[in-house]
Order: sequence, then structure tokens, then C-alpha cells
Amino acid sequence: MANTLLEKVLGLQEKYQKLQDQLADPEVMSDMKRYVQLNKDYKELQPIINAGLEYKQIVDGIEMAKDILINEKDEELKEMAKMELAELEPKVPEMEQNIKLLLIPADPDDSKNAMVEIRGGTGGDEAAIFAGDLFRMYSKYAESRGWKLEVSDQAPGTAGGYKMIVFKLSSSTDGVYGVMKYESGVHRVQRVPQTETQGRIQTSAASVAIFPEAGEFDIELNISDIRKDLFCASGPGGQGVNTTYSAVRLTHIPSGIVVQCQEERSQLKNYDRALEELRTRLYNMEHQKYLDGIAAKRKTMVSTGDRSAKIRTYNYPQGRVTDHRINWSMYNLPVFMDGDIQECIDQLQIAENAERLKEAGE
Repeated sequence: MANTLLEKVLGLQEKYQKLQDQLADPEVMSDMKRYVQLNKDYKELQPIINAGLEYKQIVDGIEMAKDILINEKDEELKEMAKMELAELEPKVPEMEQNIKLLLIPADPDDSKNAMVEIRGGTGGDEAAIFAGDLFRMYSKYAESRGWKLEVSDQAPGTAGGYKMIVFKLSSSTDGVYGVMKYESGVHRVQRVPQTETQGRIQTSAASVAIFPEAGEFDIELNISDIRKDLFCASGPGGQGVNTTYSAVRLTHIPSGIVVQCQEERSQLKNYDRALEELRTRLYNMEHQKYLDGIAAKRKTMVSTGDRSAKIRTYNYPQGRVTDHRINWSMYNLPVFMDGDIQECIDQLQIAENAERLKEAGE
């Protein structure tokens, strides 16, 4: 097993070195599209190579210690070799598991930023209020991770919350989409609504869609295919926002996709943000084909397939949140709604990793 894994990892070293040389080539650096792709490939290989070199060091150390135990007569050296083995051997299974996962191709978009869309579903005003609660939950979580959050469009609910809100989560260090993709699906809430006078528990829902943000070179946009409309922004902001044509609506004529941004005071900034979202939504049409392709193999990951499936229930009377894909529950709902969702995401990642290993024939 050790030799096979080492062969696989060390076999990638030549490719890694070649990428390193290409990235330093002035001709490659002048072709930005090619440079971006090569840099992405290089960064993806880096953790595999590093893990492989560390693993080789441990395997070599174990072999050396065993050799001392067999061939050395000095008792003090033998005792040191035994201590070395006791320290190194327990590390091997976990390192092998880690390398196996690194060798399986991940979702190609895990390293990207994420575009998030939350919509109030069944339940009228209460669904909009719940959509607002989810937005606050993700805002708090993003803050705890040091991510940047930028709202591009919103439609407030009549009794609070949002009928719809669209925002981007970005980070210069984390692959945001790789973390947030598990949140795609229908989130269901069971509680006594603020609008309920009889004290009855009601079930409402909100849908969450997570898209990987498209980079400048991921998709080619023909500006002649886009219709641009300007309008006055609605909502908070006062006279400066509500009376100037700063809001931008873009319609992609071939696909019929419509996006708009009204959060900035500047028409130019709104246009750039809307164009970014349009590029992302067009890219997502292609990305969805990839998700559909692996959905059948990974049954527990609703994020890889149907975004209309119910993934989680928030039960307020019991103070419980349950993720239905992995039958995981937490009985501290207020803390979860305050953005402490990492444990749930960790469990979903563990479940997906197990499925990826199974898919690879392990």
C-alpha cells in the first residue's frame, strides 16, 4: 500500500516541477488566461506533493528503525529505534487516508468564492422572516471565518426578513464555495410565527442556492448579447439612492437570465457587480451538469444534485436543528442560528469524503 501511494504521489512531482517552470516563463506570464489556469493546477498539486514528501519521510524513518532493530547489536540504539517506531507508526493510517483523498479529484470549483441566493418559500410572511434569519446566520458565520460579504440585490418582506436576497461571500485564503456548497437546498423551520395570534406551530421554508463565482476567464461574455436597463434603487438609502438611476438590470438575451444590482450608490459599481453575477449564473448552468453527473453516486450530498430537496429542519419548540442528509442533530438551535454552523459542515464534509473514497473503489 505504502509503495503504491508513494509511486502515485511521486509520479506527480515531474508535472509539479514542469508547472513551476512554466509559471516562471515570461511567455506564459504574458498570456493571462493560460497563466491563471496553470497557477490553479499548480496550487491544486501543492498539498498532494507536500503530503507525499512528509509521508515518504515517515515511511523511510520506519524502515530505518526496523533495520536497526534487526541488524544493530547496541541496546541503546535499539531502544531509540523502538521509541521512533512507536511515534511514527500510528501516524501512517491517517496520512494514507489523507493522501487517498487528495489524489481523488475534488469539485473543480471548491476553491472559488460563492454567490448565495436565499428566497422565502412556503409560509408567506413567516418564510420571509426565516429567510432573514438564515441571512443573519450566514453573515455571522462569514464574520467568524473572516470572509467578506457583499449584498447585490434584495427584496424585503412586508413583515421583516427578505422575500429574496443575493450576496457574495469571498476570501483571499479560503475556498468559500467548497465550504458553502453543502447549504444548497430547502431549509424548513417549525415554530410559532410572529404573525400567529393563536400560538400554533407552523412549518415554513426558504430555499438557499449556492453558486461558484465565475472568474473572468471561466466564461466568455459577448456584451452585444446583454441588454442594460437603469432604474431608481428602492429600499433604504435616502434621496441619494432613491432618486437617481443608479440601479442596474442586465438581461442576457440568449439565455433569458436577468440579474440586477442596486446596493451601491454608483451606477458603475452596480454594473460591475451585476456583470459578475450574470457571469456566475451562466457558468452555473454548466456547473450544474457536473453536479448532476455525480449526484447518483453521492446520495447523501443533496448539494451535488437537486436544489429543491429538503436538507435541514430548524425546530424551535425542541431547540433542535437536524440535517436530513446525514441524520445529524444539534440541540442548541440559538447558537446554530447565531452562525455556529461549522460542526454541521464538518460532518457533511466527512460524509462526502467517505463517499468519494467509496466512489474511487476504496
